This record gives sequence, C-alpha cells and structure tokens, in this order.
Amino acid sequence: MEVEKRKIEIEKKDSEIIYSKAIKAGKRIYYLDVKKSRNEDLYLAITESKKKVTGFDEDAQVTYEKHKIFLYKEDFDKFIEGLEDVVGFIKKEQGEAQPRAEYTPDYKKEETKEETITGSIAEETSTEAKRSFFGKFKF
Repeated sequence: MEVEKRKIEIEKKDSEIIYSKAIKAGKRIYYLDVKKSRNEDLYLAITESKKKVTGFDEDAQVTYEKHKIFLYKEDFDKFIEGLEDVVGFIKKEQGEAQPRAEYTPDYKKEETKEETITGSIAEETSTEAKRSFFGKFKF
C-alpha cells in the first residue's frame, strides 16, 4: 500500500507543469509545457490538440485528438536548427504564409458585417502573438 502511494506521488510530480504557453492556430491549439523529470531536469512537452466535431445540432459531439512529443534540453539546438532549416525551405519554395482565418464550424459561418470586422482585428492580434513567439527563431 505504501509503495503504491509513493508511485502515485512520483507520477503526479512527473506530470506537474512548471511553465506553459498555448498557441491557438485555427482548429488546433499547440501547448508548450515545461515539465520536470524525476532527476529534476526540465524538458519541453509539445502537445497538438485538434478539435473534432461529429454530428449536428443537439447530436453534436466534441472530442479532442491529441499528439505529444517530448523535447529534452540536450536536443534543443539540433531541433531548432532543423526547424529553421525546414521553415526556411518552405518559405523559399512558397513564400511567406498568409494569416490563417480563424476556424468557424459551418453552422456558425453566418455572421454580420460587424462580427467580420471584429474577427479581423482579433486575427491581426493573433498573428502578432504568433510572430512574437517565433521571432525568437532565425527563420
């Protein structure tokens, strides 16, 4: 019994988030979570969460599809180098990305002119927030 309690405490400590940043991008949200390993080293857990809606109106069910990767500090430089390389290649091949329109389910796409203007302002703010995060990298 004592051993089981200790295992639960260790697992709980392992999953503790020290610092977190959420990046909303259309239907997806990316979570960048700093966690602490058993030996007290910090690492990065990247989670992609994609909203899935099945059914319509009252029958609609919302689920979230999640994918995780764990990035350890000894791999940060290689990861950033690789990320810069592939992003640079994509930009060279296709140019700069256009801001993504916020995801709106089909049944909510009927909006007024005022909502469209408000949405554009929010989109610009969201784009600026993305730039400030990725501004840390040399793309």
